[in-house]
Amino acid sequence: MSRARPPPLVTGISPKEGAAWTKVTIRGENLGTGPADLIGLSICGHNCMLTAEWMSASKIVCRVGPAKDDKGEIIVTTKSGGLGTSTVSFKLLRPDRIGILDQSAVWVDEFNYYDMRTDRNKGISPLSLRPSNPLGIEKDKGKVPQKDIEQIFPGMSGDFTSENFSATWYLIENHTGSSFDQLKIAANHLKKQATKKNEGSLSYVKGGLSTFFEAQDALAAIHQRLESDGTEKVEGSMTQRLENILNRASDTADTLFQEVLGRKDKADSTRNALNVLQRFKFLFNLPLNIERNIQKGDYDVVINDYEKAKSLFGNTEVPVFKKVYAEVETRIGALRSLLLEKLLQTPSTLHDQKRYIRYLSDLHASGDPAWQCIYAQHKWILQLMQDCRDEFLSGQRGGVRALDLEGDTRPPTLSRLSHTSSLNRGGSLRSSRPNTWRFETPQLVQFVEKLSDVVIGQLPNFWKLWISYVNGSLFSETGEKSGQVEKSKKNARQRQNDFKKMIEELTNRLVRLIRGALLPTTLPQAELSLYGGWEGKSELTGAWLTQIIHTVRGCHEALSALEIPNDLLQVISDLLLDLRVHCLMMTLLHTTEDVKRLAVKEDWVVDNEGITSLPYHFEQCVVQMLQSFKEPLETKQGEINVLQLDQVQDQAAELIVTIMTAFINCLEQLSVKTDADMNVSRNISVDLSSPDRFTAVHQDFSPTSEQRLLIILSNCQYLERRTFLNLADHFEKHGFTGTEKITRVTVDAVRELDRKLFEAYIERRADPIVGSLEPGIYAGYFDWRDCQTPTGVRNYLKEALVSIIAVHAEVFTVSKDLVPRVLSRIVRSVADEMCRLMQCVSSFSKNGALQARLELCALRDAVATYINPDSNTSFKLALEALPQLHSGGDKKLLEELLNKFKSSMHLQLTCFQSSNIQPVKR
Repeated sequence: MSRARPPPLVTGISPKEGAAWTKVTIRGENLGTGPADLIGLSICGHNCMLTAEWMSASKIVCRVGPAKDDKGEIIVTTKSGGLGTSTVSFKLLRPDRIGILDQSAVWVDEFNYYDMRTDRNKGISPLSLRPSNPLGIEKDKGKVPQKDIEQIFPGMSGDFTSENFSATWYLIENHTGSSFDQLKIAANHLKKQATKKNEGSLSYVKGGLSTFFEAQDALAAIHQRLESDGTEKVEGSMTQRLENILNRASDTADTLFQEVLGRKDKADSTRNALNVLQRFKFLFNLPLNIERNIQKGDYDVVINDYEKAKSLFGNTEVPVFKKVYAEVETRIGALRSLLLEKLLQTPSTLHDQKRYIRYLSDLHASGDPAWQCIYAQHKWILQLMQDCRDEFLSGQRGGVRALDLEGDTRPPTLSRLSHTSSLNRGGSLRSSRPNTWRFETPQLVQFVEKLSDVVIGQLPNFWKLWISYVNGSLFSETGEKSGQVEKSKKNARQRQNDFKKMIEELTNRLVRLIRGALLPTTLPQAELSLYGGWEGKSELTGAWLTQIIHTVRGCHEALSALEIPNDLLQVISDLLLDLRVHCLMMTLLHTTEDVKRLAVKEDWVVDNEGITSLPYHFEQCVVQMLQSFKEPLETKQGEINVLQLDQVQDQAAELIVTIMTAFINCLEQLSVKTDADMNVSRNISVDLSSPDRFTAVHQDFSPTSEQRLLIILSNCQYLERRTFLNLADHFEKHGFTGTEKITRVTVDAVRELDRKLFEAYIERRADPIVGSLEPGIYAGYFDWRDCQTPTGVRNYLKEALVSIIAVHAEVFTVSKDLVPRVLSRIVRSVADEMCRLMQCVSSFSKNGALQARLELCALRDAVATYINPDSNTSFKLALEALPQLHSGGDKKLLEELLNKFKSSMHLQLTCFQSSNIQPVKR
C-alpha cells in the first residue's frame, strides 16, 4: 500500500555538536504534518521523543540525550512518511570531569566521584574519594602483596589524597609493569597538569574581571559615602542605617526562604538517606535475609552473603554500618549454634554430617566440628549397643519373630544362611511337620542379630567419616580448600590414637555383649553385671549357635571390607573362634541327649539282615550332626581350623565317645526292660506269602524278653560290622582326628555289651534244657544197672531236641547269622551236662550201656552241624565212660535204633542241616 507522503529527510541540525542535553534545531523536509504525526526521533541512537517539539513540517526542536555513540545520524519517523533518512550527523561531546582539586565557578555534584573500594579485605567509607589518574598513562597493577608494601613503607600510604602519600608506593602499586619511556611520558604529563593549573587560575581571574571591577566600584562608592558620613556607629548615622537595612533584608530573606530552605534541607537529608539505603541495601537487608534463608534451609546462600558482607564491612568505621554488621554477626552466631546442634543430633546420615561440617567450617566456627561429630557418633553407637541389651533383658521386645522353615523372614540387613536341615536337627527323632509349621526364634539369637545390625548399620558411616576427616575431603567444597584441608589432616594425625581407642572400644563392647549372652564364663566377674544377665534364658542348640556364628562372621566380613586394620578386629576373630568351639561342643552334648532318647524309636521290626531301624536312626542322627558342623568347621580367610587345636581335639573325641557309649547304654537299657515296661505298637511279623518263612509263627506275636535280647544282639553285631566303621569314615571326612581310638573304644564297649547279652540269652535258654536232662533220664526210677533191652530213644532226649529246635526257630526268625553262635553254645552246654551225668554213673548193665550209647549217639548225630571242639570233647568223654559194645548183635541193634530215630524225627531234625534260607522280615 503506497504512503500518502514521502519519508522524512533531515538536511541540517544546529548546533552540529554539543554535550548531552544540548538544545538543537532540526531542519529538513516532510518532518510530519503535526505533533501527532511525529512518532519517532533519535539522535546518535538515543530516543529523543520525550523532549521533541514539532514546529513545522521542516523544523523540530529537541534536546540531545546521553547517547552511547559519540557521532550519529538524526532519524525522524512519522506516521504519514514512515522511517526517514539524514544527510547530516551530530557529534556528542563528552565533557571533562572537574577534579576535586580543580577550580570551578559553578557547583560540581561530588556524588559522581563516590566509589566503592574493590579491595574486599578493607571496609568501605562512603566519603573515600578516588582522584583521577595523575600520571595520564594506563595503569598496570603488579602482583606485589599489600602486606609486603606496608612492611617496606611503614606509616606511608599510596593514596593520592593522603597526608602520608608515598610516590614510590603509588608507582609499585599501580605501575609495576610500566616501562621507563612510559614513566617519562607520565612526568611530562604532570608538568603540563601543573602548568595548566597555574594558567587555569589566571584565566579564571581574567574571565571574571568585569565582575571584579563592578565589585570594586561598589566597594569604593560605599567607602566614599562612609567617609563623608563618618565611621562612628551612632544613631542615625549611615553605618547604623546600613546595618539596619541589612538586618531587615536578612530577616526578610529568612522569613521568605526559611520554610523553603528547611524543606530543601530536609529533602536533601532524605535523599541522602535514601541514597545510602539504596546503595547499601544489601547490608541493611542482610539480617532479615539471613533469618529467611535459615528458615528455608538455604545455608549456602547465608554463608555466601555473610562472606560478602564480611569482606565489605568487616573493618568499617561507619557507626550505622557497624551496628547493622553486629546484628549480622549475632544471626550468624545463632546459625553456628543451630548447625552444631544438627551436626551432633542422632541419628543422621553421613551426607548430612559432611554438609553441616562444611557449613561450620565456612562460618569459622570455634573448635573442631568434625571431631565433635566423630566423638558424638562414637558415644551414640555405644549407647545403641547397650540399649539393645537392656531392651531384650527388660522384656520390652514385643513378641519374638516367627521363622518359617520354608522361608526366612529375618530382616535383610545381613544375608542369613538357611539351615533348614540343621534346624530340623535329628529329624529322625521327630515326626514330619507340615510346611506351615512355625517356631519362635530364641531371644538370644534375636539379640545377636539386632546387635550386629546396629554395628553394621552405624560403624561403616562412622569409619567413612573418619577417613574423610583424615584425607581432608570434608572440606573439598569450601572456599578455603588448601588451608582447611591441611588443618584437618594435622588434627587427624594428632587424634589417630584417640580414634583407634574408639574403634577398639566399639569392637570390645560388641564382643563383650555377645560373650555375656553366650559365653559368660569367658568374661571377668566384674564385667558380668554390665554385659551378663542372661541366666534365665534357655540354652541354645547347635543349630541356633550356627546361625549366630554366621551372623557374627557376616559382621566381621562387613567391617573388614571397610579396610579397618586387622588388629582392631582381632577381638571379633577371637570371639568367632570361641563361638565355633562352643557350637561344636554344645552340638555334641545335645546329640548325646538325643541319642539317649533314641530308645523310644525302637519298634522291634527287623529287616532281612536281622536288625531294626534303631542303628539307622543313630547313624542318621550323627550324620546330621556332622552336616550341621559345616559353618562352625568352615575356615574363612584369617581363621584357624578349630580341629587343629589339641584341647578341642581331645574334648571332641571324648564327647564323640560319649555319644557312642550313650547309644550302647540305650541298647542295654532296652535289653533289661521287662514285658510290663514295653508298650509295643508293632510286633515281629512274618511274610506268609514267602515260601522261605515258617508259618508256625503267629502274626500277632509280641517279642518276648529273650527275643528282644536276640534283636539287640543282632543290632550290636551290625554296629560293630557296619555302623561304627561308616561313622569313622564320616568323622575323618569332616576333619576329626583320633577316629581309630574312638572306633577301638566303642567297639570294645559294644563287644562287652554283646557278651553280656549273649550270656544272658544262653542262660535263659540253655539252663532249662540242661536242667531237664537229669530228671528225664531217671524218670520212672530208671536204673542203668537194671533196665530192659532198648527199643528206641527215650522221650527226655526228644524233648531236649525239640527245645533246641525252638531256640533255633527263635534265633533264625531274628537273624540267621546268630544261629550257629547260639546253637553251638547250647549244644556245648547239653554235651557238658550229658558228659557229667554219664561220668557220675557208677556202673552200667549191658542194656544200660546200649541205651546210653544210643541216646548219646542220637543226640550227637542230630546236632552234628553245631558241634564245636569243646562239645565234641564232651561227647567223647561221655562215650568213653560207657562200656564198649563187643557183640555184633548189639552194634546192629544200635544202628537200627538210630536209623529208626532219625527216620521218625526227620522233619524236626531238618532245621539242624545247613541251609541257604534267608529270613524275610517285615
